[in-house]
Amino acid sequence: MSNDCMYTSEEMAGLIDQTLLKPYATKQDLDAFCKESDRYGFKMVAIHSAPVKLCKAFLKDSKVLVGAAVGFPLGQTTLECKVKETELAIADGADEIDYVINIGRLRSGDTVYIEEEMRRIVKVCRAHEKTVKVIFENCYLTTEEKKTMCEIALRVRPDYIKTSTGFGTPIAGIGMSEADRLAAVGATLEDVRLMKSIVGNKIKVKAAGGIRRLEDALAMLDAGAERLGTSAGVKIIEALKSLKQ
Repeated sequence: MSNDCMYTSEEMAGLIDQTLLKPYATKQDLDAFCKESDRYGFKMVAIHSAPVKLCKAFLKDSKVLVGAAVGFPLGQTTLECKVKETELAIADGADEIDYVINIGRLRSGDTVYIEEEMRRIVKVCRAHEKTVKVIFENCYLTTEEKKTMCEIALRVRPDYIKTSTGFGTPIAGIGMSEADRLAAVGATLEDVRLMKSIVGNKIKVKAAGGIRRLEDALAMLDAGAERLGTSAGVKIIEALKSLKQ
């Protein structure tokens, strides 16, 4: 890779949602994570909704935003639960909400439910002037289902649509071979390009899942992503700093 990358380390950090979504993260882990995220200047810390208040306190003097993952990672809670979780996370100090759609409802063809889910969660976020991102979990979806989600998003207008949780388990038989499915658990360039080709500049695209190297991050941004979700933000920024030397 050449050293003429168009992004400075500060600019790249400002595009990264640094994640800590392990179920066993302790208070000490979260404290260290927030300190590190502040030091690197990441755009947001992506955490579960339960520790939002704690992380908001850790970052009280920081520009780093706090993001809550709602209905995470399966999306299999009721609409009322997701709405309430969103409200509670915002009350605790969340600046951004990343919620997982009800994947089973989408794959059952219940697009009315999916659109209502999106509308209600977006409405709560709009009322509180918070950023909202809709997680599709593309590894479970056919190309047509991904297109349907983009079309629903164009009607509802969340701030971002997002490729993946990073926790999806690949399955075969819904539009691609098993080998291809295994390679598509997280964000793929093809998915980012597809999503961006449909929503254009009306909605932003966040790529998440499997972005572990500077090369991955640059490729996703080049494909049209405008935010990156990763637990490897430090590694990516350090690689970029080395490249610039």
